[in-house]
Amino acid sequence: MRTTVKNAVKKARETLATKDTAKSADAVKDATRTLAKAASKGILHPRNAARRIARLAKAAKAAKA
Repeated sequence: MRTTVKNAVKKARETLATKDTAKSADAVKDATRTLAKAASKGILHPRNAARRIARLAKAAKAAKA
């Protein structure tokens, strides 16, 4: 599960760098879902997951603007 989380976040950051809004929105949504699932299963601390989700959302908003 940790590897899945890392890969999802990595994919989201890479797509945000390409400035493709459609793909990046999907990737951020997928990463958010994966992080939330890991937090609910106890793999990540809930605050750690929330912090990562917030950072991805902030980066997505900046890339969109």
